[in-house]
Amino acid sequence: MRNSMLTCCFVPPPPSGDEERGPPNMEAPLKKHLFFFDFDETIVNENSDDSVVRAAPGQTLPAWLREMRREGHYTEYMGRVLTYMGEQGVREEGFRAVIEKIPASPGIMGLFQFLKANQDLFEMVLISDANSYVIETWLCAAGLRPLFHCILTNPASFNSRGYLSLQPCHSHACPRCPANMCKRKLLGEYLEQRVEERGGRPFDRLFYAGDGANDFCPSVLLGPADTAFPRHDYPMHRLVREMQQSSPAAYRANVVPWHSGDDILHYLKKLLGRKVG
Repeated sequence: MRNSMLTCCFVPPPPSGDEERGPPNMEAPLKKHLFFFDFDETIVNENSDDSVVRAAPGQTLPAWLREMRREGHYTEYMGRVLTYMGEQGVREEGFRAVIEKIPASPGIMGLFQFLKANQDLFEMVLISDANSYVIETWLCAAGLRPLFHCILTNPASFNSRGYLSLQPCHSHACPRCPANMCKRKLLGEYLEQRVEERGGRPFDRLFYAGDGANDFCPSVLLGPADTAFPRHDYPMHRLVREMQQSSPAAYRANVVPWHSGDDILHYLKKLLGRKVG
């Protein structure tokens, strides 16, 4: 990935030796479709930043700390939250115990079973304003980590004191997005780089599943062959509807709102001509 993405792109480890491998020196066929997933309130059914607070003493934060939150600077605020939790003695095992219990969104595990069975068709990327530690921990516990070609998010790791330390993903000039991340910029750069790595061969279709206002911004890049999956009546869905009403030609993607991952699964099966049921 290009330098602007290096700090927030995490690629899965190579497969273990006991996994089935293809013949040596055989180039893997190019995948037809590129699927972007948000994490909070899309893959998981909670905001993971709120979830990790359950590892704090009393499962809550003091009022003085909560009052430090500023619009558009939430990652900066979460950095302070994690420092406070470290000072209160919360260490990796405490965070892990909470993260692994975050519930998946309805129907999402069934959707991933389908995508796993069709890995030859889909390259999957996770793009999230959560952080790398939370995402990697949850995906590994759920057995989903190998499905993702890349994770674009805010880097997080444990420092020498044992505190979970959070860094912003990148910088950008988008007035719509929070200071630490513009998903539209990340999606555009990722897509450009991957097409270059594929010898100039584009993906047939792009898919984007999300819920938040920061998921609307990247979805505007999708074209008429692509599909946006906004969670029904969440901020992304409301912003999509507003643009469709005010500037119908400006939002080009197909729109499939979802209540459950089953809605996305049903659409993909019909699109690919697979048996629905």
